[in-house]
Amino acid sequence: MIIGAHTIIYSVDPDTDRAFFRDVLKFPNVDVGGGWLMFGMPPSEVAFHPSESNGKHEFYLMVTSIEEFSAHLAKHDVPCSPIQEERWGRLIEMTLPGGGVVGAYEPLHERAPSVASVALG
Repeated sequence: MIIGAHTIIYSVDPDTDRAFFRDVLKFPNVDVGGGWLMFGMPPSEVAFHPSESNGKHEFYLMVTSIEEFSAHLAKHDVPCSPIQEERWGRLIEMTLPGGGVVGAYEPLHERAPSVASVALG
């Protein structure tokens, strides 16, 4: 019954950020009308962290090598933070052309298996 997850990244310049995901990150996409691109995503995972309030969400791209990913972004003049070492992974923040910030990390933790769908009941 559950066949995937839909992520929304809000942007003051969505056309430029869509072009970045299409042209620089090479995500497959379809135009669902009027230049509104929907991007296919690789397998994903979700984690639940403690917080003082509800409604806060974060988005990270997961990569096999944070150095290689950072180097790819540098070739396209994408501003990135220095690599940060955590016990669970190695991460950066990149600034999208529209000004938003998205994280990317090389996971060092065990990963749950991906599934094609989840049946309820």
